[in-house]
Amino acid sequence: MIKSNSRFTVVKAIASDSPVSKTIVTPGDILRRINGCAIGDVLDYKYLSYDNRLLLELTDPGGKIKLVRLKKPEGADLGLEFDAFLMDKQRSCANKCIFCFIDQLPAGMRPTLYHKDDDLRLSFFQGNYVTLTNLSQQDIERIVRLRVSPINVSIHTLNPRLRAYMLGTRNGDAGISAFRTLADAKIMLNCQIVCCPGINDGAELSRTIEGLMELGGCINSVSVVPVGLTKHRQGLLPIRAFSRGLAFKTVRQVGKYGEICLNRRGSRVFFCADELYIKAGLKLPPHRYYEEYPQLENGVGMMRLFISEFECAKRIENPEERSMRLANGDPKPFSIATGVAASKYLTNLLKTATEKYGNINGTVHAVRNRFFGDGVTVSGLITGGDIIAQLKNRDLGSRLLIPQNMLRNGENVFLDDVTVVEVSETLGLPIRVVKQDGADLLCAFFGD
Repeated sequence: MIKSNSRFTVVKAIASDSPVSKTIVTPGDILRRINGCAIGDVLDYKYLSYDNRLLLELTDPGGKIKLVRLKKPEGADLGLEFDAFLMDKQRSCANKCIFCFIDQLPAGMRPTLYHKDDDLRLSFFQGNYVTLTNLSQQDIERIVRLRVSPINVSIHTLNPRLRAYMLGTRNGDAGISAFRTLADAKIMLNCQIVCCPGINDGAELSRTIEGLMELGGCINSVSVVPVGLTKHRQGLLPIRAFSRGLAFKTVRQVGKYGEICLNRRGSRVFFCADELYIKAGLKLPPHRYYEEYPQLENGVGMMRLFISEFECAKRIENPEERSMRLANGDPKPFSIATGVAASKYLTNLLKTATEKYGNINGTVHAVRNRFFGDGVTVSGLITGGDIIAQLKNRDLGSRLLIPQNMLRNGENVFLDDVTVVEVSETLGLPIRVVKQDGADLLCAFFGD
């Protein structure tokens, strides 16, 4: 039986014009039950509050019971806000993954960066990937009963011993057992395979893919991502980086299975991260290849989507107006700071825009990652310190463009806690943060 977790079900705020806003519920009340069922966490809350007729049981700060009956549209949110989104403690990761990126962070960074979450509820609500190694039988049964779907799983391999080794836990087999139980219950699963050369690549990767294919339509999508290695791996297990040749073989290997699934299911299911194409020196697949971009947050098709957005915006923009502005010397020269991996693509976008509108007068600067090591080439891990060190005293024009993914979500701070303002002041020019949208990049070219 689930017990009410009253510590985490205290009402913090009530949204105006929400179903609860015109009732006797007030901030400070504790939500105990909905339709007689105890609220253990956010899964219970969302599931139990879905119906159109509800009986809420609450207690005020003095312990007085409040019973509230209400009608609302089915599925409409009640409008209650709680101190903790999960309405429970967040489950942290107890694994010791041999490839864990957090273990490869240098000391002295902000504490939140060192937190390892492995909470299935965050997988459902926010898209986080989980290992399923910390679930009880009751947890699994509840997921099936509530039809919590889709779930994002870091699977890596279906070989129990190898998975236990890769995750650094004895529960690797338990995680696979939970995975198969969810698959048998037709819970939709998105999977991630962090591919480590000499460990779960090659024939082992084929066995994993074939095993996932046998589970049928519940496997919605699978990304194959190259292991990320920083220079801060002292005392950790040695892992080889992907070579150009191995990246090429892996892209072809995964692509072969993707074609099989496309013919059988109408979907490729299996996709490689952009980074593997870049390491292999291969062209990115076309827009249609990625279907509905099911693994975008894993870097699968991210650059292709960005390019497609840019080209779409370019087609609908008025070339005469843009060209006239360029002819009048507006906008002035500018620079773009990006990671090594994206630099050639942004350079090409500048070129194609120049061919349509005239000389845009922009320069792309590939910032090498000295903070994490040269092997880390993605833009999202570039620090403010590296931008300053490599671009200071260079002619950057009138402004500097940087991608939004360099910054902490919703803030103007880089991973090393250097702020955008500090970079701007040190370099002596304004900084324009470009959204993860190719259309916004085109606007930024023209100073909009």
